[in-house]
Amino acid sequence: MIKLYSDGAYIKGGQPVAADKKDIAAREKTIAYSILRAHDKGSGGGMMHIAFDAMVSHDITYVGIIQTARASGMTEFPLPYALTNCHNSLCAVGGTINQDDHAFGLSAAKKYGGIYVPANQAVIHQYAREALAGCGRMILGSDSHTRYGCYGTLGVGEGGGELAKQLLKNTWDIEDPEVVLVWLEGEVPHGIGPHDIAIALVGATFPDGFVKNRVLEFAGPGVKGLSMDFRIGIDVMTTETSCLTSIWETDETVEKFFNTVGRPEAYKKLELTEGAYYDRVVKIDLSQAEAMIALPFHPSRAFTVHELQADPERIFKETEEICNASLGGQVKMDLCRTINDKGQIVCDQGVIVGCSGGMYENIAEAAEILKGKSIGDGYFDMSVYPSSTPVERAMIHDGIAETLLDAGVVIKPAFCGPCFGAGDTPANNGFSIRHATRNFANREGSKPANGQIAAVALMDARSIAATAANGGILTAATDIDYDFTPKEFVYEGSIYEKRCYNGWGHPHPEEELRLGPNITDWPKMPEMKDGVLVRLTAVIRDEVTTTDELIPSGETSSYRSNPVALSEFALSRKAPDYVGNCKAVRDGLGDVPEELERVKGLLKISGDNLTVGSCVFSKKPGDGSAREQAASCQKVLGGFANICYEYATKRYRSNCINWGIIPFTIDRSEAFPYKVGDWVYIPDIKNGILEGRETFAAKVVDGEGVHDITLSCAGLNEEEREILTRGCLINYYAASLEKNR
Repeated sequence: MIKLYSDGAYIKGGQPVAADKKDIAAREKTIAYSILRAHDKGSGGGMMHIAFDAMVSHDITYVGIIQTARASGMTEFPLPYALTNCHNSLCAVGGTINQDDHAFGLSAAKKYGGIYVPANQAVIHQYAREALAGCGRMILGSDSHTRYGCYGTLGVGEGGGELAKQLLKNTWDIEDPEVVLVWLEGEVPHGIGPHDIAIALVGATFPDGFVKNRVLEFAGPGVKGLSMDFRIGIDVMTTETSCLTSIWETDETVEKFFNTVGRPEAYKKLELTEGAYYDRVVKIDLSQAEAMIALPFHPSRAFTVHELQADPERIFKETEEICNASLGGQVKMDLCRTINDKGQIVCDQGVIVGCSGGMYENIAEAAEILKGKSIGDGYFDMSVYPSSTPVERAMIHDGIAETLLDAGVVIKPAFCGPCFGAGDTPANNGFSIRHATRNFANREGSKPANGQIAAVALMDARSIAATAANGGILTAATDIDYDFTPKEFVYEGSIYEKRCYNGWGHPHPEEELRLGPNITDWPKMPEMKDGVLVRLTAVIRDEVTTTDELIPSGETSSYRSNPVALSEFALSRKAPDYVGNCKAVRDGLGDVPEELERVKGLLKISGDNLTVGSCVFSKKPGDGSAREQAASCQKVLGGFANICYEYATKRYRSNCINWGIIPFTIDRSEAFPYKVGDWVYIPDIKNGILEGRETFAAKVVDGEGVHDITLSCAGLNEEEREILTRGCLINYYAASLEKNR
């Protein structure tokens, strides 16, 4: 179904043709570069300096972003900025915290001239699709699934620091990216949905980083046969491939969408250009698609449903081994318990939700499969979350809601909870099948440190409905008989007009910000001194460390507006001693202050021009969410460096830089046998960073003595070097303000 081609290709006669050499100049003819260059405020030289058309944040991220920008001198929003409330919509956790943040968001939208979308009106990305996207535009979001490529919009998910930069009229700076052509051919078989294609794409590209930090450009004859909902169902999941962003060619289907949502001016045709060069090619034959399932703990653990049904015990045991190793012995996953005496897989829960699952067509087709049936009165349960109130209204108008309710399905409001561990948490060792974006550990809400574990597998809404109709027995939608003719989605935008505050371009500086008791300013961050001495406070040897492990999602995110309180949860599910270890270093090593003097003596360090902090080693950190808290919590606890083989995503590395954490790497061939409690010393680091040095001779102090190690910190631009040495982005902007007074 999917073939990968590492060699480049040109567009000739409307088709991709293999290239015999790299052609950077012809890359400028791609759709991606036509949009990037239109937003590039730089002057070339291999770097882009991007100014976006609009931004979006949700209620886990916008408070910190606005507080950062406010502390750095922002007086109004210089571009449309939508603040949605779809992550902490449930106010049962943390007392008044969530609603306090929502009140802050509305007051900020009024004060600075922003857009405020109340709780349960829409998930962040559906609002952006319906109200902000447009062909040729660029949108920056503080959520990793900021993907609007099929609407002709380059969407980028980044940490909060990058959004704060835009609010301060700065730019998003990247090296000129490579572009990968995703060529679609054939027609989708009956019973196949967008998640089936998306899971197959992630499974084919993520493990070897085939498209990492590259732009995906979708085109080909297969595009025309895909509905808008089908396209976005694939597009939003490109985040899980680790690509930089995505874009699609546009056609009358896209034009019809913008007409439907009342913004016809947002459409323009984007098409392939003769002679355009692509660095790599992914070919997908849609006609060969099969029903897919992604097993824990990553969307790339992709199998066909038939493959799993044929050999469930072997595949589940392999999955258990991988998952249990990553859980570090805290608890054991038991997937084999789901296999009944007939060799069938019995599921405990089905969920269709969020920016990937909660689309009108997914829900409508799932309802058709369940029409006249029942999910039963056993352990299996099922929830559906439409992605916006216009989608929910259409469900009611077209009888879809009635069909689902008659089958025993629970319909819930627009909410992202099940996607990040704050809703529909199954029972211990439960097996949940979800049309959602991720299935990382804890994304279903369980707590391994408390002896709890549950498993999420990603599936398309159609196969989830087929499973529900079959009493929870895992079933591919391609294996059942049903007819489906989608009704035309009727969009009612007046819902937003009545409930959403749109103050873009009309700030009211006299408006007072509403600050709840949990909303606090960032603590003062120290600047970097000449040398840096860091103690290893966590050493993680998993192949990949996700942002959900660096700072757990779920109910802990209720504290996201209080940096100090939130930092208490850092690495709590992966390295429970991490917070205490960091505090010991930050607070002078507690009962053993002489430890620091001993280490300084071994290293022959004299004087006080030394930054002492903490450091994390992990092989490949930062896969997953864009949440800046994964880095800011480390900084609040005294973190000053990370060491790894590579960073899983650009956004996490950017988060580290914006919070003054030096993003070191080491060569994979160089062993890292060191453990928690060992020290790493990097002399003359401040001057080295400012001078643009990319390798540093460092020393490690462990129980055996002093050892040499080479650390790398490559690819920093001038601004990033200044941010790091100042200690964080806030310090950098504060220094700029002081200089200009």
